[in-house]
Amino acid sequence: MLTLVTGATGQVGRRFVPRLLAQARPGEKVRVLVRDASRADAFADLGAEVVLGDLRDEEALGKAVAGVDAVVNVAAAFRGVPDEEAWAVNRDAALALGRAAAASGVRRFVQTSTGLVYGTGRGRPLTEDDPVVPGGDMWGAYTASKWEAEQGLFAMEGLGVRVGRLTFVYGDGDPHLAQSLMWASRWAGAQRLQMVHHADAAQGLLRLLHAPGVDGRLYNIADDAVVTAVELHQLNGVEVPEALFERADPDPWFGITSTERIRRELGYRPVYPSVHAAREAGAL
Repeated sequence: MLTLVTGATGQVGRRFVPRLLAQARPGEKVRVLVRDASRADAFADLGAEVVLGDLRDEEALGKAVAGVDAVVNVAAAFRGVPDEEAWAVNRDAALALGRAAAASGVRRFVQTSTGLVYGTGRGRPLTEDDPVVPGGDMWGAYTASKWEAEQGLFAMEGLGVRVGRLTFVYGDGDPHLAQSLMWASRWAGAQRLQMVHHADAAQGLLRLLHAPGVDGRLYNIADDAVVTAVELHQLNGVEVPEALFERADPDPWFGITSTERIRRELGYRPVYPSVHAAREAGAL
């Protein structure tokens, strides 16, 4: 089995690829598509094949998917990029990768998405059967482009697509936890964020990759315990602004997802069920 991973140099990809390689069985190989030649050696040293090229270059895609059995598309453009780039990477390039994969005979395609695509909250944990309802402070080009990529990939014939919707990813030295204060500093004190450690994001994606008979399925990937804006400040060692206690949460169930499906169908159990467990383990 040869698996192609895109987005290998991103925050999720650079932590996913070593875990994919570490659990590979004899005969299983990993290929990565990398734009920057200076970053290729690190993956080659781990044992991965490296193809140099841009996800938005269809010629490079053809080389990347040649002889591949499965694809894990972790590539994403968000936070600070123009809307045009978000659409180009998250939707257009993902669909081009899907078409190239189908044309090359790839049968298994894991698309990494986000729990933000659900849009507004529903008064309970969001499930994979819930329709998308655009809206909320986090809706924009990133979420919309990820949603359209999901729809387009699921519609492709001959390609066994599985989608994993990740919540807020953190851990393993990722600065994302500190960056959460960009939003949390403007929230109500009790406003909640659902997270998932990189170890569990990788676990979820690996289960999607290897599970038989789940083509066309969608799975939420998250930990077990949400954290509040107050806790996010405390975790980052930052004083909690008094203004947080004067605000009300406009949508208490926004972004809170259920993991029942991935637990029941794929046996997923978080290694770090909460950010507090990850902190105690020294895994932040």
